[in-house]
Amino acid sequence: MPKNTHKIAIAGVATLGAAAIAFTVVPADGQTTTTDSLSSSRVAYSSGQVRDVKASVTDQLAVSSLKVEAIEAKKKAAADAVAAKKKAAATAAAKKKAAAAAAKKAAAARKAKAAAASRSANRPVVKQVVVKSYPNNLDGWIRESLAIMKKKGIPGSYHGLHKNIIRESSGNPKAINDWDINAINGIPSKGLLQVIPPTFKAYHVPGTSWNIYDPIANITAAANYAADRYGTIDNVNSAY
Repeated sequence: MPKNTHKIAIAGVATLGAAAIAFTVVPADGQTTTTDSLSSSRVAYSSGQVRDVKASVTDQLAVSSLKVEAIEAKKKAAADAVAAKKKAAATAAAKKKAAAAAAKKAAAARKAKAAAASRSANRPVVKQVVVKSYPNNLDGWIRESLAIMKKKGIPGSYHGLHKNIIRESSGNPKAINDWDINAINGIPSKGLLQVIPPTFKAYHVPGTSWNIYDPIANITAAANYAADRYGTIDNVNSAY
């Protein structure tokens, strides 16, 4: 057999040890002669090797599952911690807000109480003015006229007014003189103290009626005139 140069070509190796190896013999003279061909050979595996592989995969999956559970538990614990922290902060804020509202309400109540006390202390004492009433008769007219005369600074006494009223009109507020010189001149004397209209108008006392027949207005106007002319109504003992 001539000396040949052999070249060995490796076609490939399959997963888990299954491989097909082909040998090609190339003669020296350049002619190619295939001396043998090896088809894919079967690789024998034992059942123990398969079990070991399965066990290894199962162990890896179990470890991976435990790692995932640990990560999820850690995330949940972190989320729970954040939620608890937020809840505590919200509770604290609510308590702070409630305390501030209570303090504000208490301050407002104290302020209102102080203001009420201040108003009460500074409130001026209002004296009730008692309006004195007088009987609607000669006695009442004279006394009411005297009260007004006192306020206005007009002199006169009860006796001075009473004696002149009786002499002039006999106490009749509607009395009118239609026979004397004043009546002849068209300005008759009228009322309790027989005052002529021009005199009544000139000596009318503010605050009294402008009706010359009004008892109070007639008396105070006549007393005002007598004070100016004679010093006081008490000095009048005749027609004036």
